[in-house]
Amino acid sequence: MDELMDMLVSPDESSSQISDKIKDILFAKSAEKIEASRPNVAASIFDGPEEVQAEVEDSIEEPEEETEE
Repeated sequence: MDELMDMLVSPDESSSQISDKIKDILFAKSAEKIEASRPNVAASIFDGPEEVQAEVEDSIEEPEEETEE
């Protein structure tokens, strides 16, 4: 960032060089943010909750026998 400030106050630097430096700084910041969020995005896409199908038990309930009292 100091280099950019020096370029801005220096009469020897052209506007295209200053513009390129600003673009480089913005690209570097963007790349850092992308790298920081990449694991979260990858986890949300590829490590999503697995679909678990509940096993259905086919059990037939036998009617309770009535007792005579």
